[in-house]
Amino acid sequence: MLKFEDKGDLSVDNQVYIKPEYLIHPHISGNKYRKLKYNLIEAKRLQKKCLLTFGGAFSNHIAAVASAGQEFGFETIGVIRGEELQSKIDSNPTLSFAETCGMRFKFVSRQDYKCKTDDHFLFELHKEFGDFYLIPEGGTNELAIKGCEEILTKYDNHYDYVCCSVGTGGTISGLINSALPHQKILGFPALKGEFLQEEIAKFATHTNWELITNYHFGGYAKVSDELIAFINTFKRLHHIPLDPVYTGKMMYGIYDLIKKNYFPKDSKILVIHSGGLQGIDGMNQKLKQQKKPLIV
Repeated sequence: MLKFEDKGDLSVDNQVYIKPEYLIHPHISGNKYRKLKYNLIEAKRLQKKCLLTFGGAFSNHIAAVASAGQEFGFETIGVIRGEELQSKIDSNPTLSFAETCGMRFKFVSRQDYKCKTDDHFLFELHKEFGDFYLIPEGGTNELAIKGCEEILTKYDNHYDYVCCSVGTGGTISGLINSALPHQKILGFPALKGEFLQEEIAKFATHTNWELITNYHFGGYAKVSDELIAFINTFKRLHHIPLDPVYTGKMMYGIYDLIKKNYFPKDSKILVIHSGGLQGIDGMNQKLKQQKKPLIV
């Protein structure tokens, strides 16, 4: 466990600890490792040879599935949102990494991508690629929740608050299910909208949780100069990298809540660092094109 102290212009009054899930594996890191664990076991049990999943241009999930396939002996197929990306694989750090791991791609239009859970769409994928083990976008399903329930252990029982980033809702659902009654789970969504409440409620077995929706910075993959400056300052002071889509926004929100006295005095706060660091290169590409400060 990593604890960071009051330092310079990023001071904290509460006891804040970081659980460095991003250090689990260099490529299948953080919540992606947790979500894939039991899915890969099930795929092996079913004697599936191929994993098929979905993602966008800089998807952490796509990178993790590709790496897992290479490491554990599965073929992998990524259905990628955006037909224009087909000619940009070499310039896209996420897709080029996935390709080096052996992943094959199917690029679809954004309109078709919205149909990714429809029976007809999946039927056509089976006709094209044959038999495969389906992993949903972001990796969230019941087996993923089971893996995420293992993030908290008996050594975390003394924390009052557990904070995590939220994408598809799988990680926070696992945390909710494994938390003790005195612990409150705070989720920091990277997306705008209230739909996540319903998604999490499908899997969560307790009510000791809250979504903090004020720190998405405009939505998924949206950032500001202020957020980039915060991420860079945090790394300089604490030697802990944050990504701009998930953990950076979460940590910014935690600091802001502390300043606003959201947490009672002497609260013990556990922050789940769920990874996502592979996305920094892709974000820096965008920032460089916009002549904005980069993440260092």
